[in-house]
Amino acid sequence: MPIPKHDEIRVPALQMLQQHGTLKLKDFVELLARHFQLTDEEVAEMYPSGNGHIFYDRVTWALSYMHLADLVTKPRRGYYEINTAGLAMLNKPEEVNRYIDAKLSEREPTRQKETTKLVDTTPSKDLTPAEELYNSFESIKAARKAEILNTILAKSPYEFEALVVKLLQAMGYGGEIKESGLVTQASNDGGIDGIIKEDVLGLGRIYIQAKCYDPKNCISRPDVQKFVGALSGTAHSKGVFITTSYFSQEAVNYANSAHATVILIDGNQLADYIYEYGLGMQTVQTIEIKKLDTDFWDVMNDC
Repeated sequence: MPIPKHDEIRVPALQMLQQHGTLKLKDFVELLARHFQLTDEEVAEMYPSGNGHIFYDRVTWALSYMHLADLVTKPRRGYYEINTAGLAMLNKPEEVNRYIDAKLSEREPTRQKETTKLVDTTPSKDLTPAEELYNSFESIKAARKAEILNTILAKSPYEFEALVVKLLQAMGYGGEIKESGLVTQASNDGGIDGIIKEDVLGLGRIYIQAKCYDPKNCISRPDVQKFVGALSGTAHSKGVFITTSYFSQEAVNYANSAHATVILIDGNQLADYIYEYGLGMQTVQTIEIKKLDTDFWDVMNDC
């Protein structure tokens, strides 16, 4: 089953406190995983960013919201227990989420409500603040990728060829070799737009085909076949076909079965690489999200 959202965790967590008394976070994770019949793989599943376990994070936020809404108390650090308000809410479990959301809305300062925020501190129905922040990042990234492709399409074909050579160098191809990247002469390129030298003597090379097409123009199998043909007389036959558009499935299948090693990079992947490797990009802001270091705090004696 899918990993439960943070608001779906609240009532079962209250019920477990009613049943077991005082519980710590680790206890909740184990009991709730059993309650929702989650597999070990689902419990261990990480966010796409790699920053934290999804289920653990949602349990943490569910407990945090219930504590802020005064339904649970913390008798000591890291432990939770249900109070009289929490017990009363268990008599009408269908009202728990509405009650918590209302309580958190009351706690939010008026000035903050009137300010546009990157991530709203009032919980959404489905997402934790960490998940909302990640989604905001993905939305910004998607907008920047579209901007990257639009900017590339406004440049000349030669500039695009030079760009993809720089990109492969930024990705580490060519290493520390001086002048490892070369854009070939347009009049006599033989179907090769650029070359990356992988060693000092130039014995190992990556050959590049670069097509700056409208995103709606499909790169077909014959286009890839021509590129593979151009590689047939080159040493080691390694090539990268990069485009601002996309490849047909037949083109992809042909590249996968070709005798030469050919990598296809479409417009979406191209924009992704440019963004990830920071080619022609500037970092506007860096946001650090921190969590408690349990190894640091757990060595301290509790009250």
